[in-house]
Amino acid sequence: MKNIFFLIVILSLGLSSQAQFTKASLQASGLTCSMCSKAVKNAIETVPSVDKVMVDIKNQQYNISFKPSAAINFDDLSKAVEDAGFSVANLKVTAKVSDIKVEKDEHYLIDNKYFHFLNGYGKQLNGETTFTLVDKSFVSAKEFKKFSSSSKMKCVQTGKAAECCQKDNITEQTRIFHVII
Repeated sequence: MKNIFFLIVILSLGLSSQAQFTKASLQASGLTCSMCSKAVKNAIETVPSVDKVMVDIKNQQYNISFKPSAAINFDDLSKAVEDAGFSVANLKVTAKVSDIKVEKDEHYLIDNKYFHFLNGYGKQLNGETTFTLVDKSFVSAKEFKKFSSSSKMKCVQTGKAAECCQKDNITEQTRIFHVII
């Protein structure tokens, strides 16, 4: 009995550590001065899953580290930047993944979030991997148009599951993040 319990504990630990987002790199648009940059930094720091924000002035980006085991909501990052009066121009997130083979236009569950890869083409992901989110709230309108035209799947336009996602048993209200590697 002890052996079974021990095995269950080991397996559950393995599953929970299979993928976890650890950091992000965010660029905001519309910044004109150091006060703007500070306002965005302060806004990002209010997001519950954020542990630390470092401003990289040279690359005009915010390097974000997440709290270990925190439930991360990328939409909260975007909303915080918008609430500060700016918009997200680019968001790259890094996760520790374990043996995921990604294909174009397929959905994958990573850290309890669904991701639709707009590229991939059989690429094997293992270890620390960075994805670029390309949904409307994470890129410019021009960039979104470019990425959304790379797929015929309806979920790309809405960010929510559509008929195309039913084969993956994803419910209609499920948030799907669209990413490129």
